[in-house]
Amino acid sequence: VRSYPIHSENVIAHIRKATQGVVALENTHPFMRELWGRYWIFAHNGHLPDFAPELDGSFTPVGDTDSERAFCWLLQNLRRRFASRPPSQAQLFETLHQLTLEVGALGAFNFLLSNGDCLFAHCSTRLTYIIRQAPFAVAHLSDQDLSIDFSDVTTPDDRVAVIATVPLTDNESWTTMPSGSLWLFEEGAPVTHRLTVAGPQPPDA
Repeated sequence: VRSYPIHSENVIAHIRKATQGVVALENTHPFMRELWGRYWIFAHNGHLPDFAPELDGSFTPVGDTDSERAFCWLLQNLRRRFASRPPSQAQLFETLHQLTLEVGALGAFNFLLSNGDCLFAHCSTRLTYIIRQAPFAVAHLSDQDLSIDFSDVTTPDDRVAVIATVPLTDNESWTTMPSGSLWLFEEGAPVTHRLTVAGPQPPDA
């Protein structure tokens, strides 16, 4: 990452232990597919033990994770619903909400999904977010003694939304998303959200 600075309006990273499928490159998040001439990126944190959807071949998993199956199923249904013509953002959010209700009822389905223009975040069990904008301050990491002064690496016009399973810093105020809620973020801020279905809470919740 230090050698190749990232410049993007939406960035998804996935750092956690593997719980489903073998440890292999093809099972590594985030997953990427093309739909409507755009790359879609997806990362999932959860467990869908009974999710075995019928896939029509338009989007085929390369690995053997429940996460990639869910991603392929979501895109397959978006293509079925809207064919070759991309929907409006409102239509997309509404359809993703309906699809998330269906999958979310089967287990833990925390996910991040982006088409490059905006980012969808589903809190099934646990997700938090923070909005950083001017005046920027110093943030201190929760898990190690490291601080960064964001005023040194930003401009007054910047605004950034950071979404994570748990707060990454211990000197900032993070917002906890309600379990069972789908969110739309655009240009570094939440635009709208709707309730879905909450997944099984982890033992340490």
